[in-house]
Amino acid sequence: MPEMSGLELQHQLNRMGSMLPVIFITGHGDVPMAVQAMKEGAFEFIQKPFRDQELLDRINHALKQDAENRGTAARRSEVLHRLESLTPRERQVMDLIVEGSANKVIAIDLGLSERTVEIHRAKVMEKMGARSVAHLVKLHLTMTDET
Repeated sequence: MPEMSGLELQHQLNRMGSMLPVIFITGHGDVPMAVQAMKEGAFEFIQKPFRDQELLDRINHALKQDAENRGTAARRSEVLHRLESLTPRERQVMDLIVEGSANKVIAIDLGLSERTVEIHRAKVMEKMGARSVAHLVKLHLTMTDET
């Protein structure tokens, strides 16, 4: 490329927060360049000459992986949006529920009545769209995982 190298373009895309899968195709690549590209998040590094079908297969694999990544990012964004709807007290209750604390223990820890904890718990489940404590834990893991 005349104005910048592929590595420079990849660096610019990363700075912009791009999620695009990058496939390097080079006739002059070496191991350090390939290592740097992969460390920067390249999906593939292909050296010329290559078979057309090999490139098509890698592009299809990159597109499939990209769709999965975008789906995961969308789900995580939705869960974070739900989390933002919680009051600070509801967030405290949720954190203790996820740790496995019973309502009675949560009430003691937070200096609340058990009935108040039950109300907060119901609001947490409703706002988070959780069908069960196990589902709430799964949603919580979605928020804390860096994927």
